[in-house]
Amino acid sequence: MFLMAGLLVLTACHQMFPGASRGLDRIGVSADKRGFVHTTTGRAFHPWGNNYGNKGRLMEDFWASDWATVVRDFQEMKGMGANVVRVHLQFGQFMSGPDQPNARAMRRLGQLVRLAETTGLYLDLTGLGCYRHSEVPDWYDALPEAQRWDAQARFWEAVAAACADSPAIFCYDLINEPIVAGEKRQPRDWYTGAFGGYNFIQFINLDPAGRPREKIACQWIQTMVRAIHRRDTRHMITVGLLPWDKTWGELSGFQIKAVAPLLDFVSVHIYPEKGKVAEALAGLQKFAAGKPLVVEETFPLYCSPAELKEFLRASRPFATGWIGHYNGETISQLKTAALAGKDRAPSEWLEWLEVFTDMTPEMTREGK
Repeated sequence: MFLMAGLLVLTACHQMFPGASRGLDRIGVSADKRGFVHTTTGRAFHPWGNNYGNKGRLMEDFWASDWATVVRDFQEMKGMGANVVRVHLQFGQFMSGPDQPNARAMRRLGQLVRLAETTGLYLDLTGLGCYRHSEVPDWYDALPEAQRWDAQARFWEAVAAACADSPAIFCYDLINEPIVAGEKRQPRDWYTGAFGGYNFIQFINLDPAGRPREKIACQWIQTMVRAIHRRDTRHMITVGLLPWDKTWGELSGFQIKAVAPLLDFVSVHIYPEKGKVAEALAGLQKFAAGKPLVVEETFPLYCSPAELKEFLRASRPFATGWIGHYNGETISQLKTAALAGKDRAPSEWLEWLEVFTDMTPEMTREGK
């Protein structure tokens, strides 16, 4: 009952934010399954953009109180050449109960979709985030596997209901960096630990109970896809996967040969290391599985800008999209801060934006 009431609210909310820019053409998979196209014109589309945050904050930290910043950041990203923005939606912000979407958060999501339409940007909507443990509802982590999956499915059905009609949705990314537990874990132990204060990785189960890991991954994906398809069968679906590792292989349990057939395209997160560009490329090729391949996270975190450029250029024969990071400051602002001796952000932010703007023409090559 709560879910139905919530979805009725979401339908009304979506009607409040009709597509303001029907100049955006929905993006789909090309006929040869190697890339993306504008579905009406057939022109090639190469995702090129950023994961979005602002000065270390999640979007949900400030979009209610400082919407002008979101608008400005979207305009700046567009001005630098981005065509895609990846945004992260925390489960606890969007669900008030296991079957009750948060109508206020969904209205703001509708507002974000309208902003994307008017700015001319496509959204990679990544869901089920539990980045800050303090913002994860106690009831959510207390749920056993089956009920947790049900709650996650209801999240996705609600998001799809709010976004189904918009051409600005590039994709639904089911979850960021999931792992299938191969051994029984303690109750409520859904996370691997924080990096930089955030829990980026989470388990989709706590007990394999004799099931093969890849089977659990496939069952979970199928559950989420069915939920989305109840409201939206047009937009693409993917999962943000951890990279292949030469020691651990596909350590997440999301074996690419098993899960790729269930997804519209494959997404993987790769940060090349210094002196190991060839190794990063070899790892990326492990995810070439007959579907379009997107590097959904990359950045000069462990390598030089020159090495990152080398990685990006050399990945083009088998990857068709690349997404870095944006933290709410432009190249000019970062340079000004550096000259003033203000250590507001690591140099990597400036290095990435310089790489991004320099490579935009060759990496997007729209219409070719």
